[in-house]
Amino acid sequence: MQDKVALITGAGSGIGEASARLMAARGARVCLMGRTESELEEVAEGIRAEGGEALIAVADISEEAAVGAAVQATVDRFGRLDVVVANAGVNGTWAGIEDLSVEDFRSTLDINLTGTFITIKAAVPHLGRGGSVVVTSSVNGSRIFSNSGASAYSASKAGQIALTKMLAVELGPRGIRVNVICPGAIDTEIDDNTDHQNEDVGIPVEFPKGQIPLTGSTPGSSEQVAELVAFLGSDAASHISGTEVWIDGAQSLLQG
Repeated sequence: MQDKVALITGAGSGIGEASARLMAARGARVCLMGRTESELEEVAEGIRAEGGEALIAVADISEEAAVGAAVQATVDRFGRLDVVVANAGVNGTWAGIEDLSVEDFRSTLDINLTGTFITIKAAVPHLGRGGSVVVTSSVNGSRIFSNSGASAYSASKAGQIALTKMLAVELGPRGIRVNVICPGAIDTEIDDNTDHQNEDVGIPVEFPKGQIPLTGSTPGSSEQVAELVAFLGSDAASHISGTEVWIDGAQSLLQG
């Protein structure tokens, strides 16, 4: 990642934070985008304390003008853009279809799917040959469909995978790679922005030995996911594009 410039959305915590810290430690200059300035500043200070370069950009990924300004600020500051990590997202409202409002459904898609589109659209004009886009999707919407009530979230995550594959073909002739990661249970704070409603819609399923074959009941770490993000953003993955990669300890193969 030496001398590359990376823009990471949702960089104030979880996978985004871990990815930003790892890429910076490997020589990348990073722009941290998110909605909470204090979180971004804390991550940036940590990166700078280790000798890295970090810029923060407060923006909501569902707002085109704000995202465009953040991308432009990155290019203005660092002179280029090589890697985009479209990571920001929410769980949104989980409820049965009779209780899930149209507004809640739209809100989840606006942030997760439209926000991913807006982020990539703003970045593409600045990505040259060798550029890389990494999208954070989920096992939900790709392999797991047993989480009843997650219709909006799963639809948004499935859409991200389709978008990735379409853009990998479209942008391939320009030398831009687009890939998508599908994390399973990871120790992030995304559950904090989940609005669980109508719990009785869930279908009971039991996994006596744990739902993650590799670790039992222990979730993966943000740092483990960051290693995958950094790999896909690096030249080591120069012939990988249009691919979804599951990082879930085989959870989705059991639970799906």
